[in-house]
Amino acid sequence: MATALKKLFRSSDRGGDDRERSQHDGGSPSRPSSARRFLSHCASPRSSRRDSKVSPAEGASAARKGHRSHSSSGFFKSKSSTSKDNSALTENVTKHNHAIRTRRLMKEFHEICKASQNVEDPPFLAELVEDNLYEWNIKLFQIDPESAFYKDMQESGIEYVLLNVTFPDTFPFAPPFMRVISPLIEKGFVMDGGAICMELLTPRGWASAYTVEAIIMQFAASLVKGQGRIPRKCKGGKEFSRKQAEASFRSLVKTHEKYGWVTPPMSDG
Repeated sequence: MATALKKLFRSSDRGGDDRERSQHDGGSPSRPSSARRFLSHCASPRSSRRDSKVSPAEGASAARKGHRSHSSSGFFKSKSSTSKDNSALTENVTKHNHAIRTRRLMKEFHEICKASQNVEDPPFLAELVEDNLYEWNIKLFQIDPESAFYKDMQESGIEYVLLNVTFPDTFPFAPPFMRVISPLIEKGFVMDGGAICMELLTPRGWASAYTVEAIIMQFAASLVKGQGRIPRKCKGGKEFSRKQAEASFRSLVKTHEKYGWVTPPMSDG
């Protein structure tokens, strides 16, 4: 290769001398040699390196820009995608729980209504509050006839105990909230506002297999076991209310979570 280039340059030099003589003699200039034409199209290695050379500061700046652009776009895209996925998952879980609650309550309400129609004196009746499937009023008729509470009902002309039951969004995986509306009851595990002290109505004592019927029958038994009574006179115009019942029940749950289902110290009520 080197020998060929040397021969090419020699012939080019001779051609150059001939052109100079020709110009000196008044002749017209001849065309450039093939070697020179070849070299004119080839970039010099030194100039190529100078043109492509980048300073360390410029290289670092370009690298930082490229990294920042790539990493930031990837980060925000991933974060947005994760947020959308979580939102969709939450929405699907909510819809699923809502469907379970609806099916369960429709089934239980239908069974209670059907059972009450097949007997002359049903132990209790269930009614929807303003056609709301998630809130029921229960009329409890069946109380132990040997109990003092039953005698109080007879003497006061009271036919039933009226209960209110509301079902949360997470039912049947979480317990319903049940309270007494009327009559005013003392003892019998009935607290201020009509809240009911029963372990199975708390998150710790609840099981999704419990039915509304089981809850009502358990309350009827607790009413008698706790020696519930109907006062002849209301003390200071005392009445049951939802707000007071909810506050009493929250306090009850907090106390029993601390001590378990045993009699707590008198200082805690």
